[in-house]
Amino acid sequence: MALNDDLLDKLIEGYQKPEDLIGENGLLKQLTKALIERAMKAELTHQLGYPKNAPQGRSSGNSRNGKSRKKLKGDFGEIDIEVPRDREGKFEPKIVPKHQRRFDGFDEKILSMYSRGMSTREIQGHLEDIYGVEVSPSLISEVTDAVVDELQQWQSRPLEALYAIVYLDAMFVKMRHEGRVENRAVYVAVGVRMDGYKDVLGLWTADTEGPKFWLMVITELQNRGVKDIFIVCVDGLKGFPEAIETVFPNSQVQLCVVHLIRNSLKYVNRKEWKAVVADLKAVYSAPTADAAQNELRQFGERWDAKYPPIRMMWERNWDRVIPFLAFPPTVRRVIYTTNAIESLHMSLRKIIKTRASFPSEQAALKLMYLALKNVVRHWQDQTVPHWRDALNHFTILWEDRIQAATRR
Repeated sequence: MALNDDLLDKLIEGYQKPEDLIGENGLLKQLTKALIERAMKAELTHQLGYPKNAPQGRSSGNSRNGKSRKKLKGDFGEIDIEVPRDREGKFEPKIVPKHQRRFDGFDEKILSMYSRGMSTREIQGHLEDIYGVEVSPSLISEVTDAVVDELQQWQSRPLEALYAIVYLDAMFVKMRHEGRVENRAVYVAVGVRMDGYKDVLGLWTADTEGPKFWLMVITELQNRGVKDIFIVCVDGLKGFPEAIETVFPNSQVQLCVVHLIRNSLKYVNRKEWKAVVADLKAVYSAPTADAAQNELRQFGERWDAKYPPIRMMWERNWDRVIPFLAFPPTVRRVIYTTNAIESLHMSLRKIIKTRASFPSEQAALKLMYLALKNVVRHWQDQTVPHWRDALNHFTILWEDRIQAATRR
């Protein structure tokens, strides 16, 4: 509804400085209070069925019964409003429902700041500086704790029947557990759906990273509806591939090549890192598995005298290294590294770096979940690179599995 210019001129009559409009007791704040109270009076009139002081109200069985006061917090700061009452106590205003102390959108501002890693004290200071609102630590905790139910629902939501790729990895976060601060593993699963978009499938915590807990995670994914996964990309944790194949026997387990290179460099003098990485690149960029094995043999001839564990490690994991070599170069980059999940970890670490430690597992998961929502929102803008090429190859290789998953 357009506002009448004469009305606006009347409202700003006598305006001299910005504080007259937007200050602590400025026009906007007064107008907000007046409009809210006016709207509630109109709502009460509508519910009772007669205007104030009308004669039909005398025999209606219900009538106005004074006012109660409450404080409202919002972008305008804090205001005192008067809420009209009826004798039977049935009136529940829609514009400011009973028990509501904050305007719609105010809680979202707190959650937004919290999800970006701001501490309770920083949120308090920001709200007071920007909006002139004093917010207690208990209110901030109340708002952020309301996310826990949402987190639990998200964690148990049904998943897709088929994922083209799932990346599994863990990061370590300091949190209090059973009375002491520990470095605990936070397990993360990221899936690439058949439409090429990524999604975080879940977050879990445990005292350390191990295949037994990963088996529990993978089983939970199955229980939430996942029937098949084409490729699962993981780090070199011992027993990890076997845990995956226990639940999804048809899945190809791909060891993350980036993790293998990092582990290889642990044995190498820093001055020779560049040369070793270049020779390893010849291995994982070879056109075929046979050519890659030949490159690994040549790598051993050059480096075995100095760093024998490197070739031994690659050969020991060879069956888990080469699955991606069956695909063309454009598709390989989608498969052979957990970079998708590593970049996610990097985003999470930026958020949690302000916390020396978390008071509980729930507090850690709460913040990480809120941070994830910000990250995942950007994932919906585009599919993973070269997805069309990847999907064509997956369809040729596993069309029967795609059809089986869609029938379920």
